[in-house]
Amino acid sequence: MTEYFPPEQPIREELSVRRERVLLVGVLTDGRPLVGDPLAELAELTGSAGATVVGRVVQRRRSFNPATCVGKGKLEEIRQRAETCQANVVIFDNDLSPSQIREIEKATRRKVLDRSELILDIFASRARTREARLQVELAQLEYTAPRLRGMWTHLERIAGAGGATGAGVVGGIGTRGPGERQIEIDRRIAAKRIALLKRKLAQIDRRKIREVHARAECFTISLVGYTNAGKSTLMNALTAAGTRIEDRLFATLDTLTRRWPLANGRHVLLSDTVGFIRDLPHHLVASFRATLEEAIHADLLLHVADASSPEARQQVQVVEGVLAELGVGDKPQLLLLNKIDAIEDEATLPILRRMYPTGLLISALTGSGLEALQAAAIEQIQGDQRRLTLSLPARDGRALGFLERYAEVLDRRFENGRAVVEVRIAPGMLGRLHNIAPDVQGTPTVDEDRPTHR
Repeated sequence: MTEYFPPEQPIREELSVRRERVLLVGVLTDGRPLVGDPLAELAELTGSAGATVVGRVVQRRRSFNPATCVGKGKLEEIRQRAETCQANVVIFDNDLSPSQIREIEKATRRKVLDRSELILDIFASRARTREARLQVELAQLEYTAPRLRGMWTHLERIAGAGGATGAGVVGGIGTRGPGERQIEIDRRIAAKRIALLKRKLAQIDRRKIREVHARAECFTISLVGYTNAGKSTLMNALTAAGTRIEDRLFATLDTLTRRWPLANGRHVLLSDTVGFIRDLPHHLVASFRATLEEAIHADLLLHVADASSPEARQQVQVVEGVLAELGVGDKPQLLLLNKIDAIEDEATLPILRRMYPTGLLISALTGSGLEALQAAAIEQIQGDQRRLTLSLPARDGRALGFLERYAEVLDRRFENGRAVVEVRIAPGMLGRLHNIAPDVQGTPTVDEDRPTHR
């Protein structure tokens, strides 16, 4: 039986949509192009949250209605469709203001959520580690705090604190004062909790940075990309990490780092990160900065895209936008067009090759293209190599091991307690070598004439 809410006090405490029947609503403005099914992604998000989609309503407008987002006639259509489909939740594929949510709930007599609330609900249900739970709670509070006014408009001043009013004398001596609304109490509690969570996450962030710097001698690679693009499947294929794989959005929230063995005994550290999505709430990106620390400090990013998706181009643009927001848009990247085994239209591959001539076509599920990926990663590690003769302490096994892994050793000899090694090495790797072994002297060989001393 359909659950109805009284129009004067919509229930907003419970935002979860698990096991509920949902009507999806999308408002397309002139600035948003209509590509394929405009509510397909919202439907996937709703399914990931555990709810059932029973209907869809789409309206194109020049601008959002400031009162209800949609027009008056469309709002009545939404109410009728919700009754017909027996939907008890209406989810908008847009961000709504508290007053808009209140007015839509009053008109439809159903709980109303917007896109950000739905994403936050999914993140809350997937958080497993303490770090992820803190990040989700912070994102929820930062989203909810500005909306408290719209959620508590039915409350009046607390009785007994009326100050100059007649009711103010009810509490007696010591209780009279200027009074305080429930909204002010909640805002203060929320502000204190947000400050506490930020302090805790700052500690985690500092620890993450220390962990990243402690691996200075290792070349680090991070998997980034749109959610459900196959990053975890690729992680398993390259490292045998045993990551749980699910065909749903935001299956991975916590960062996982494993060794990826390359040719000639070399290895790098490969990290899997949380996926991105269109219109990802900014406060969610900020909250998950500690989780994304691996990507921020990585030497190379593997941008995994779902080549089988009809919106592959838009998804690539979304990821590039989020990376730019994180300040890593200029970091070296390899674009991996994944899931080529799932492409049904034969014309898709030639189109993708023209659009992304440097992209690698792979299938993490079948293993196709992974050898080319490994070769491309080795090429990125080696970079524009220079031929140098390096002198370092013979007892520094860490530095010698680093050269074996990340440089091409051409010759080696020992003189007066020092190892003299002739190598081909990338400038980036040379800088990393100096970080772990400051007592390294280098001279160019053959026709190299660029100085290498620090």
